[in-house]
Amino acid sequence: MKLVETAEQAKQDPSYLKAVTELIYQLADDDFIISFRGSEWLGLAPHIEEDVAYSSITQNTMGHAVMFYELLEQLGEGKADVLAHERQPKDRKNGCYLEKRNGEGAYHGEPYFDWALAVVRNYFYETFKQIKLEAISDGSYKPLANVAKKALMEQTYHLAHWKMWMKQLQKSTDEAQERMELRIVEAWDEFGDVLELGDCAEDMQRHAIITSSEELKGKWLQEVTNTITNVPNKPLKQIYGNGRNGEHTVDLEQALETFAEVYNSDKTAIW
Repeated sequence: MKLVETAEQAKQDPSYLKAVTELIYQLADDDFIISFRGSEWLGLAPHIEEDVAYSSITQNTMGHAVMFYELLEQLGEGKADVLAHERQPKDRKNGCYLEKRNGEGAYHGEPYFDWALAVVRNYFYETFKQIKLEAISDGSYKPLANVAKKALMEQTYHLAHWKMWMKQLQKSTDEAQERMELRIVEAWDEFGDVLELGDCAEDMQRHAIITSSEELKGKWLQEVTNTITNVPNKPLKQIYGNGRNGEHTVDLEQALETFAEVYNSDKTAIW
């Protein structure tokens, strides 16, 4: 495997540059949108300790997104702030399931959010993110591998947190078990595109930036099926489309509009 040590070296090979750029957009946009949905739980988590823990995880995850956007800036994609806040939904690469609203209502109104959704979504996502980061940390693009290793120092704790919630709620009251099972079945229909690497997947693997999407998905399935009490007896789907190809829902539009309110009020500020 030939290591690519700098952004300037990556720019010398158009195929390599396109593949690594595509992968970093996916990483950045996934973290960005799930962080936003996490921020909407501030003050609404089941108890004060969880409110603090979830807020910390969300802040860490947004910090990871910042590092990924800064890598894109180094690759010539534009300023990190602009990439995070000003790109249109069709230009985003995040999985559709990650943009899903937390429940009925709105944060500043009557937020009838569902904790079962938060737990299932975060566990599924953090499991796959852990697997991706581990693969990337051994990849050929050194700047990205270094960021992955740094993120993994926090990621282990993020995953352990949500895995604990998954196990506890699946052994809790009848209502908790029922709500968890409903959200797991729902996620099985919606999580599929998160597991994909998009149109550049083959080049990502050929350039040894990351392993194949099939291998990543296999590791994810092995992990989650060992944790889920009742594994859905059906294939994974992506009923909202493929976010890796710019297909998104109105929920993403709502999230981006809300998140950018402060940024748009003063675009010279540092976020």
